[in-house]
Amino acid sequence: MAPIAALKFFSFCLLLCLFNFLPPSQGKQEKLNAYRYPFIRKASTFSSSAPSISTTRTNSGYDYIIIGGGTAGCPLAATLSQNFSVLLLERGGVPFTNPNVSFLENFHITLADTSPTSASQYFKSEDGVLNARARVLGGGSSINAGFYTRASSRFIEKVGWDQKLVNESYPWIEKQIVHRPTFSFYQRAVRDSLLDSGVSPFNGFTYDHIYGTKLGGTIFDRFGRRHTAAELLASANPQTLTVLVYATVQKILFDSRGKRPKAVGVIFQDENGKRHEAILGNDKQSEVIVSSGAIGTPQLLMLSGIGAKSELEKLKISVVHDNPFVGKGMVDNPMNTIFVPSNREVHQSLIETVGITKLGVYIEASSGFSQSPDSIHCHHGIVSPEIGQLSTIPPKQRSQEAVQAFIKNKKDLPVEAFRGGFILSKVANPWSVGELKLVNTNVNDNPSVTFNYFSHPYDLHRCVEGIKLATKVVQSQHFTNYTLCNRETTEKLLNLSVKASVNLVPRHANDTKSLEQFCKDTVITIWHYHGGCHVGKVVSSDHKVLGVDKVRVVDGSTFDESPGTNPQATVMMMGRYMGLKILRDRLGKLAGI
Repeated sequence: MAPIAALKFFSFCLLLCLFNFLPPSQGKQEKLNAYRYPFIRKASTFSSSAPSISTTRTNSGYDYIIIGGGTAGCPLAATLSQNFSVLLLERGGVPFTNPNVSFLENFHITLADTSPTSASQYFKSEDGVLNARARVLGGGSSINAGFYTRASSRFIEKVGWDQKLVNESYPWIEKQIVHRPTFSFYQRAVRDSLLDSGVSPFNGFTYDHIYGTKLGGTIFDRFGRRHTAAELLASANPQTLTVLVYATVQKILFDSRGKRPKAVGVIFQDENGKRHEAILGNDKQSEVIVSSGAIGTPQLLMLSGIGAKSELEKLKISVVHDNPFVGKGMVDNPMNTIFVPSNREVHQSLIETVGITKLGVYIEASSGFSQSPDSIHCHHGIVSPEIGQLSTIPPKQRSQEAVQAFIKNKKDLPVEAFRGGFILSKVANPWSVGELKLVNTNVNDNPSVTFNYFSHPYDLHRCVEGIKLATKVVQSQHFTNYTLCNRETTEKLLNLSVKASVNLVPRHANDTKSLEQFCKDTVITIWHYHGGCHVGKVVSSDHKVLGVDKVRVVDGSTFDESPGTNPQATVMMMGRYMGLKILRDRLGKLAGI
């Protein structure tokens, strides 16, 4: 019972490894933020000139309008502002003053906040896997597990990036917000067990993506405080950058009178529901840059009239450019977990150690979050374990009484019942491909997303190999010595995950005897989804949207694989890289960078 209860809670934490945003607090911290980021303000402060819609039409307009202040958008805005006027529009709030966002020890407290102002927007893929997308300045870096590791040299070569410029861009990120982890005892046990299981050599502490076992970076400092992509805005030119939060872009505006449609601005809605229009400058090199992530970017392009003509016309969206590839090629990295019970107190740790295997899987670990009294004795929302344990019952038949009974029983459980941690197995570079489609024209609503987990047999084969390796790690003497627990059989370990109901996929009778069935029944996400705007199909090699002028995409929607073991380092680097490339292409040596 105890390990299952722990797994039910923490599998939810893994499903929604994101945070809630609270309105900025008053006082010293707010004044400090205002000093460092004087250019950040609410969207409603945008100048108004009409009752229902305001329009800013200065003589020059903005050189760049960036949609999405996330892991790519923030470094991109900071870089472009060195030479040009930039408007950065973020639909969420700021991450700076909420302790549940800022501190590692509070990582799990607000994971289930599904309110309209939370930092994570919950969505469920058509596969039945619970998921989330960031809705806060800093994007995923404000709500994730913080692990920092670079892409492989193969990935950089594959996407055609300038290696020299890449090597200049990664350190720009690392010097500002990346730290060396504390390397907890639990993570040491992971390291030693991985090495015993053949995931060698030990490469020590490194940002590089190389085979073997290593200790990576983190955006949590030694005091457990999170440093996000939003802090990269401190490097911006405050005279030329404007950041608006709670600014939800409705669509990109186009002038279609010429041979090719060209972007002229955007329409966005502020926190009070008022619509505003922001306009690009007249310079032919001015651009709207979409950095809204793998879900938000293809969704916004389609809402703006760029997508499959037949699909757009069904929703009465005026077609700007017919491109059937928008939203296609969506991929998510499937993950499965194994709970590691412990007879000793386990301190909290997020991802620090990773095993990069030649099997096509990555092994990581986390610990200690399920045993907090705050975790055990509170209700965690609509997709929490209270609902998860009812996942095999059709939603309309789930009674409130059953939910309340589970909550009451959970409160009676002792803290000791939740001791332990998790071993995570992630399939790298999955071959299974899905798609994204609009369900309506409301940008606030999630589109329909299907990832088709394990539809390709090679992904299922690699998952099986990953589960075998993860089980071997858990059964290692290094783990049993650390947890003071007996070595459990594989079937008993897997049974803990099966009973936890970590998704909305129906259970099967043989899911602890067939590793293939176990993979399918217990698949969850690690939020590394990507695709939807691939290079060569939706954007050019320099990320300009095909078929129109003055629109570019800079985010993970252009990737056909997730870089490294965790993508945030490369997505942040990408923002800096593309900013430098744009400046150098536009100004040459005059860019001074």
